[in-house]
Amino acid sequence: MPSDKEPLTCPFDFSDALEFDPALTELMEHGSPVRIRLPYGDSDAWLVTGFEAVKKVTTDQRLSRAGIIHHDYPRLTPEPIVSPESVNVMDPPHSSRVRKLASQAFTQQQADNMRHRIVRLTDRLLDGMEKQGPPADLVEHLSDTLPQHTVMDLLGVPSKDWPRMQEYVRRLLVVGAGNKAAAAGAKSDLIAYFAELVEERRSSPGEDIISLMAEARDGDDCLSDRELAVVALTLALSGQDTATCQISNIVYLLLTRPELAEHLRSRTDDLTDVLSEMLRHIPFRKGVGIPRIALEDLELDGAQIRAGDFVHVSYLAANRDPEHYPDPHTIDVNRPNRPHMTFGWGGHRCVAVPLAMAELEVAIGRLLDRFPELRLAVKPEEIRWDTETIRRFPLELPVAW
Repeated sequence: MPSDKEPLTCPFDFSDALEFDPALTELMEHGSPVRIRLPYGDSDAWLVTGFEAVKKVTTDQRLSRAGIIHHDYPRLTPEPIVSPESVNVMDPPHSSRVRKLASQAFTQQQADNMRHRIVRLTDRLLDGMEKQGPPADLVEHLSDTLPQHTVMDLLGVPSKDWPRMQEYVRRLLVVGAGNKAAAAGAKSDLIAYFAELVEERRSSPGEDIISLMAEARDGDDCLSDRELAVVALTLALSGQDTATCQISNIVYLLLTRPELAEHLRSRTDDLTDVLSEMLRHIPFRKGVGIPRIALEDLELDGAQIRAGDFVHVSYLAANRDPEHYPDPHTIDVNRPNRPHMTFGWGGHRCVAVPLAMAELEVAIGRLLDRFPELRLAVKPEEIRWDTETIRRFPLELPVAW
């Protein structure tokens, strides 16, 4: 990437509770785009941080996700997390086709239909926590278990395989060069597992999401077995990864900022809007995700992007853009409900948002209702946070009531 400035080295390894990464704050002050160097990959990248600029990047077809395949693209993990066939690295019209078919399993109506299953799983886990008595680790009893059980249950994965699936996901998300072989093996095992499950659902469909996606049609078009397996893998990853982190992170904020919990208890109808504001605020991961590559020379907010340049966006920074959100570092329960980028944007926004929100609403709503005196059982500074993966979440969340 020709430039008269050296790229800024960005390990993006900040893990101090849910504080905003000071490196991202500095990059936002540099302006957007800015050139950065990440721990892995054989080249530098541009980083875009402003809300409107991120919207441009994620909707500009001159910037390709599919084009990064077979490149050693700049990233945070030693092994690329996504599979070449994943919808996350497809471009229109291919991605539009797969998303249109897959999204038929994730309409608001489908999410509403699945809500009773999430309520049942949540209450069963909270029953176990209540029976054990305080203090209890909320990560063990709810945050870690509910997303795993929910996504595995909804995908139709037999319960005997759930521990194995969770271990595969964990190995895939660990950072550090020593994990490269383990991560590659975990991804291969996951794809093979879901390929077999798809074959079973083709011959014997059930009420699970894989069966719903297998039945999805757009005229005569449908998802192939390989596409179904990779979409199922993507859902297994995002379903456990995002929800596990966010349940823990939201509860941590509610228990360290009791005015938020009191607001939700006294105004239960505000739950969805307040959760949306908290999701905007929470730095749910480290740094950046999957980049795009420029297919041709173009100008982006004054920067000359050359064909072959990689471009990363930071949804975290976009969610804190002061030009889009007044007083962005404050959790404002009365903030007008404006779209945020926690679930992505444009053609790569998560198709399962209705299901993810249903899970968060049930988990947080049932927890506050059943444990009105819930509190941390340790001082906030004693909580241990994940430092090994690209995620931001507490490893344990001891609570009492």
